[in-house]
Amino acid sequence: MASKVPDQDLPVAVRHDVYPTIDPEPHFSGQTYKGKVVFVTGASRGIGKEIATFYAQAGASVVLTARNQATLDDVRASILSLAPAAEVLTVPVDVTQPEQVQGAVKAAVDRFGRLDICVSNAGLVYPADRPIAKEDADRWWKVMEVNLRGTFNTAQSALPHLSETKGYFIAIGSAAAQYLLPNGSAYILSKHALNRFVEFVALENPSVKAMSVHPGAVMTALGMENPQFSHEDTAQLSAATVLYLTSGKADWFSGRYVSANWDLGEVERDWKDKIIESQALVNRLAVPL
Repeated sequence: MASKVPDQDLPVAVRHDVYPTIDPEPHFSGQTYKGKVVFVTGASRGIGKEIATFYAQAGASVVLTARNQATLDDVRASILSLAPAAEVLTVPVDVTQPEQVQGAVKAAVDRFGRLDICVSNAGLVYPADRPIAKEDADRWWKVMEVNLRGTFNTAQSALPHLSETKGYFIAIGSAAAQYLLPNGSAYILSKHALNRFVEFVALENPSVKAMSVHPGAVMTALGMENPQFSHEDTAQLSAATVLYLTSGKADWFSGRYVSANWDLGEVERDWKDKIIESQALVNRLAVPL
């Protein structure tokens, strides 16, 4: 049974699909991302595929990375069926290998001349079926390798270019970072650490807007690893949220955790000042009041 740490969510309307505040249609019709270059890891399926597709439909040039070239080719074809004029570069990458990530970022900049947005989406989760004492050490650490080291490798290669363009670094996190789930330590710790890592990205790179984004509970291939949990959110919710967060309308979230399930219009209206004043939506130790 999952145990949620108290007071680590906002009391706002819960969204499961696209809603007016983050409606992507104005970006699609206005081509508001034309001239922007977007780099997406884990782009061969699920949330990463949807995010890349939304950016392409909004006019951006997109760089798709994942381990398998054949699936990347399928995503490229799918994107071009929706946005025939889109420029799409595919590069096979294992994010745990820094030289491969460096090569992919270089290929992106060589092709398009810049980098404006980087979405670190590649992730790994296994069934939450083993306590620490019985866990396979290599399996446990592999989750850390993909979810945390992969994000580090991506950020390290992308940040110099994002600093030049005053761009965005988005790490796909998880609400699970705020939960205690028996047998789920690897994934939960990787996402909890990722939140703090994003805080460091923002701290050390003041010209870059960095956010850790919970994409919602989407029934992706990874989500199916733990089907006992609810997966009632659409991948379009994730993609529209990320598109909104990199549009210049929500830069005050930089250095913070954001949930796609929150109604961001309501958060802006009712909570922005309180969040900024109290330096909220960051990792911190719970102490007695």
